Amino acid sequence: MPRKEGPKISRRAWITTTSGVIAAGLVRSQSDAIKLVAQEVPAADPTKVPGRLVSELGRRASAEQPKRLLRAQELSSSSRTPLADLMGTITPSDLHFERHHGGIPDIKFEDHELLVHGMVDRPMVFKMSDLMRYPQVSKVYFLECSGNGGGVYSQTRMPTEVTVQAMDGLLSTSEWTGVPVSTILREVGVRRGASWILAEGGDAAVLSRSVPLDKVMDDSLLAYGQNGERIRPEQGYPVRLFLPGYEGNANVKWLRRIEVTDRPTHTREETSKYTDPLGDGTIRQFSLMMDAKSVITFPSYPYVLPERGWWEIQGLAWSGRGRISKVEVSTDAGRSWVEAALQGPVLPKSTVRFRHLFEWRGRETIILSRATDETGYVQPTVQQLWEARGPATSYHQNHQRAWKIAAGGEVTFGLGDMV
Repeated sequence: MPRKEGPKISRRAWITTTSGVIAAGLVRSQSDAIKLVAQEVPAADPTKVPGRLVSELGRRASAEQPKRLLRAQELSSSSRTPLADLMGTITPSDLHFERHHGGIPDIKFEDHELLVHGMVDRPMVFKMSDLMRYPQVSKVYFLECSGNGGGVYSQTRMPTEVTVQAMDGLLSTSEWTGVPVSTILREVGVRRGASWILAEGGDAAVLSRSVPLDKVMDDSLLAYGQNGERIRPEQGYPVRLFLPGYEGNANVKWLRRIEVTDRPTHTREETSKYTDPLGDGTIRQFSLMMDAKSVITFPSYPYVLPERGWWEIQGLAWSGRGRISKVEVSTDAGRSWVEAALQGPVLPKSTVRFRHLFEWRGRETIILSRATDETGYVQPTVQQLWEARGPATSYHQNHQRAWKIAAGGEVTFGLGDMV
């Protein structure tokens, strides 16, 4: 069938329309005239109609509108990254997950100050302009809330209709820019016997966490940049503590104070919260490192495989201990495993995308992934995790994720079939 074309615009019609509109005083620029003409012509062929002009800020295509999943309980709130909708490993800044305990403070860049004191030779106050005079570095790292997945996995409740976003959306990866914390601590002079710091935020919750001094001196940042721009308010503007590979809550946002100490401070967020009750009645405290983990992002709920044949299983893997060395995929509920391909570059303490071709023959099955990091740590099964941690733990849920593919192609959360 021949393609129908929209009405053509002659040069005379263009001039007449533009002149008439301007003469009537209805438009004040050529761009207004372009818009008016474009409105009268069906946009069947974009080469026949002038497009919109440049703008101060770019925008996504109108059909591309990924959104974060919001969960708010008064001031304690969160949003989750749509992992299944993203490509590569870098999370767009406006889709990076959020987790707040007292809302997002409104802090002015020029007014903010960072106090560094305690067991130091020269207590100092740094303004943002002071921090930015020091040599900066940029690194790609993941950030994950230690409660990621905790709302889904339970020995008593195992839903099937849950998306990757709802399950593991408290995970994002960015390029972080800032000054190494070690640079600032060398500036103030750390005294002998110091072994911890207390990091305090400037939000309404005054969130505070204890961090081992060795970690701070190793690879931690005072991050004021993210993905090529100033860090956004919801991510800690104007500066946050960034601890590569550590649980998200310890990466204190809106950082206003660092106190160097010789012991942990035992704040609210590391006593009544962010601890792991174990099966023997004890509690695991300062479990800061995020263990190796992986999740299949495609196929996942609510996708339906429309036909039999070859499909590419895709997902993300990461470890707070370093690089991911391999990811294995099972398409038969864990009875056999095949190594997946990793999409480079494989960076330490960053997400890596994995891929595996899978021939689906129209039969019900369960697909899983498991990650191994460079230390040899292997992502456990859910049974192994519960045996080690007990049924009450709600943090650091890094066990294998599973998806069930029904004979009709429907994909649902499949872990309930394995416990």
